[in-house]
Amino acid sequence: MMGLDDIKNNMALLNAIDWDMTPEEAVRLYLEWGNNWAGGNYVIRSKDDTAHYFVVNTWGKSPIIYLIQRNSEDAKELAQIEMPEELKKRYIEANGNIKGVFAIEGKIKEWLKKNLIQ
Repeated sequence: MMGLDDIKNNMALLNAIDWDMTPEEAVRLYLEWGNNWAGGNYVIRSKDDTAHYFVVNTWGKSPIIYLIQRNSEDAKELAQIEMPEELKKRYIEANGNIKGVFAIEGKIKEWLKKNLIQ
């Protein structure tokens, strides 16, 4: 599985990341693509259409960031990224111990962009 440096050094993958995609939107677009309104930014036509996006997974002992690749057939975890302790602490304070898969936002999104793009 890839890490932060692997993503940073893969320009094609880095350019494919959709920073605004959420897990909910990905499911709506890629798993329910036959039932979606086509007036939005995305139109999914086949299994060849893919999205790359980050999520925070809280099913384990502590929150972990994953880079996901999704199409209408599959979702793959391409990278696993440990967030810094301060971000992890803030995330837990803000969200408690709720288990699930969540969109990246706020300081986590800023931290990822800073470490990947700048």
